Amino acid sequence: MRRSKITIIGAGNVGATTAHWCASAELGDIVLLDIPQTETMPAGKALDLAEAGPIVGFDSAIVGTTDYSDTANSDVVVITAGLPRKPGMSRDDLLKTNASIVTAVSEQVQKHSPNAFVIVVSNPLDAMVQQAQKVTGFPYHRVMGQAGVLDTARYRTFIAMELGVSVEDVQAMLMGGHGDTMVPLRSCTSVGGIPIDQFLTSEKLEAIIERTRKGGGEIVGLLKTGSAFYAPAAATAQMVEAIVKDKKRLLPIAAYCETEYQVGGYYVGVPAILGAGGVEKIVELSLSETEQEDFKNSVDAVKSLVTTMAELLS
Repeated sequence: MRRSKITIIGAGNVGATTAHWCASAELGDIVLLDIPQTETMPAGKALDLAEAGPIVGFDSAIVGTTDYSDTANSDVVVITAGLPRKPGMSRDDLLKTNASIVTAVSEQVQKHSPNAFVIVVSNPLDAMVQQAQKVTGFPYHRVMGQAGVLDTARYRTFIAMELGVSVEDVQAMLMGGHGDTMVPLRSCTSVGGIPIDQFLTSEKLEAIIERTRKGGGEIVGLLKTGSAFYAPAAATAQMVEAIVKDKKRLLPIAAYCETEYQVGGYYVGVPAILGAGGVEKIVELSLSETEQEDFKNSVDAVKSLVTTMAELLS
């Protein structure tokens, strides 16, 4: 049986660590690609990772390259390419720069792997996945963004830390755009099947939700140089696994919504079933009035971001 071919574009911390998680789980053969200016760096990381195989016990073929022809006929392509926001760089500067990068990458994906599923990780996430789909022209179910899996993991981690319980017993769901407007759903949050309000006051849970919204910034502040990569990469690998193993996972991902939740044609974080068909179904939940209002505000923020991106690229 042919192994899945997984290409990861961007060999920085997130990309290389995604390759690590995918290899260790033997999800398929891996191509780790970066820009030509990085010269042999991707090859070095790929070789180092391959040499871990005999120790950990995986035998995925791992290639590092700067040549898109090596990515041909990939089954799944992960896009992590993009720049972090630097001192003095405005939000619009970052948006325009990364939109240009994602545009160039997406053109190559369309050329070399026209049947691939695409998972976008680059920020600002919701706008970048919208741009990737527009440029590739791929069906909506084959292009998606990774954010909700990471955000939900942070939410679950903080709840487990507060309660002193296993993260495995904390279940949660989160919707909306990636960032300050994300919407953790209290009604879908439980510990061992018990509603969260049996454990935490509304005030304490709101503090955890706020920490979740600022989770990426908290790590940036602690690291001083750089941003999170272990958890974002693990979240991405979970999505890759759902596709290549047809797991039918119900996960919070950035998926294209038209009539769903009355979004009107934008990528936004929603619960979806992810399997061999990509985004196989968007699950529409019954939201409380507060959750509906918060979600609408989050969608409006995503729409504004996409509009600004289009203006900057025009």
